[in-house]
Formats: sequence, C-alpha cells, structure tokens
Amino acid sequence: MHIVAAKAVCFAEALRPDFRTYAEQIVANARTLADALLSGGLRLVSGGTDNHLMMCDVTAVGLSGKIAEHALDHAGITVNKNMIPYDPRKPMDPSGIRIGTAALTTRGMKADEMKQVANWILQTLKVHDNPAALENIRHEIAQFARHFPVPGIDTET
Repeated sequence: MHIVAAKAVCFAEALRPDFRTYAEQIVANARTLADALLSGGLRLVSGGTDNHLMMCDVTAVGLSGKIAEHALDHAGITVNKNMIPYDPRKPMDPSGIRIGTAALTTRGMKADEMKQVANWILQTLKVHDNPAALENIRHEIAQFARHFPVPGIDTET
C-alpha cells in the first residue's frame, strides 16, 4: 500500500501549476547544456535534446565513456557511462555518457549555470588524466554548489 500512497503524492504534486514550471525549466536547462556542449566539440547522439537528458559521444574528444565518467566523478560531476546507438565499444567501456538536468534544476540552477556546468564538463574531459587539475575543478564546483543547496538538506548543522 505504501506504493499506492507514494503514487498518490506524486500525482498530486504533478497537478500543481508550479510542477509544470519546474518541468519546463528542466527541459530549458537541458537544451542550454546541450547547446553549450555541442559548441565545445562534443557530439550529441540525437543532435540536441527535447527532454531532460542528453547522450554525448565522448569519442569525439578522444575518450571512452568509462574514462569520461571517471574523470567527471573526480571533478564532482555525476554522469553515467552509456552505450550509444551502434556502439562499437563494449558495455563496460562504452563510447558515451548520459547527462541529465533534473537534479541541477531542483537546486535552482538556470541557463547561466548550465553554461558554467558545460564549461566544467568540457574542461574536465580535456584534463581527464591530470589529478591536480581535476581537484581544482572539484574545488570550483564545490564553491559554486554552495549557492545552490539541495532542498530539504540543512548544511548549516
């Protein structure tokens, strides 16, 4: 019965007008992030996005999805390695990464912040094998994230 109750709460939230605004912002953020990544030399499998996700082919910058995921994780950016359509690589070391914008939108980020996130992603992929550079990026991201706290989590205590 707890699943029924959870669904009821979810549907009630989705009926609120502010949920529509939130969902529209998620998609707008994804489009901004996708455009910035495209401008930076990444190839998006679908050429862009019309939802909350994008799939990037990181072989365009000479990396595998596994290496990109690992480097981005060290920099403080969470993505998933992911196979792309007709991927010649193996599932545990695919050609792509999957990026979403829901969590960033929940924290209050908008277009300007998506451009900054894209910049960090592109920087990280360029210095993927430089631990000191990755640590510097991680520090920048940590400072930035303080301005966008996770709702419901008290970081003051």
